[in-house]
Amino acid sequence: MFLPFREHNPSERLPIVTYLLIAANVGIFLLYYPQLSGSPAALFAFYNDWAMIPQEVAFGDDRHTLISSMFLYGGWMHLGGNMLFLWLYGDNIEDLLGPLKYLGFYLASGLAAGLGHLLADPGSPVPTVGASGEIAGVMGAYLVLFPRARVDVLIFFVIIVRVITVPAFALLALWFGMQIFNGLAAQQGVGGVAYWAHIVGFVAGVILILPLWLRLGGPSYWSRNHGRPPHNEMLTTIDRRSPLPRVQRHRGTSIVPSRIPTAGRPR
Repeated sequence: MFLPFREHNPSERLPIVTYLLIAANVGIFLLYYPQLSGSPAALFAFYNDWAMIPQEVAFGDDRHTLISSMFLYGGWMHLGGNMLFLWLYGDNIEDLLGPLKYLGFYLASGLAAGLGHLLADPGSPVPTVGASGEIAGVMGAYLVLFPRARVDVLIFFVIIVRVITVPAFALLALWFGMQIFNGLAAQQGVGGVAYWAHIVGFVAGVILILPLWLRLGGPSYWSRNHGRPPHNEMLTTIDRRSPLPRVQRHRGTSIVPSRIPTAGRPR
């Protein structure tokens, strides 16, 4: 098992929309889940009103749930995993797009993901919740813009074995390949996760960010920035007393001459 937990190029500007999205997701979860989790019937009734149920949306009902389901979760681990990935990848995308365009990008990726899941399983009566589709869109954009950004990953085998640093393209390509494999397996009756929402959200993120990448210069943008975000990279320092490398932003030089994402089905 592996878990990315830190990237080496945090944004220079405060990623206000990313932080607000995290706050909204956590806040809404805290408003309903602790009160309803003790009553499965009450929780299911809540999801029936606000989660995306493909069978109902396919008949033209409850279309609002394509949006509301983005802010609902099936449990603490589901919420925590989604927010970790949004915090990890969202700040640099917001830095380039700007707050309002980034918010539109996030919601558009989520809508595409929800529609992708709807088309993949239109007869499903299972409530679908979570922001994985829109966060997958953020990850797709990150792959296009910053394929060689460095990401620290925890490697697990019962306990933490070690921390390694890998380029973003390797990590994101592996994640996307796993979604395709699991999505195909789910069609054979295995699984309970909306993998096709992840796949479509990721592809939507790639497509939506391509115009910006081309305006920035396409391949020449990669060359100028070495495939990384266009600002200072943090340096890793090794402390032999700790299993985790410490990082700090290096202020001396820049890498470029100038600065030019249980009761329901989680996704």
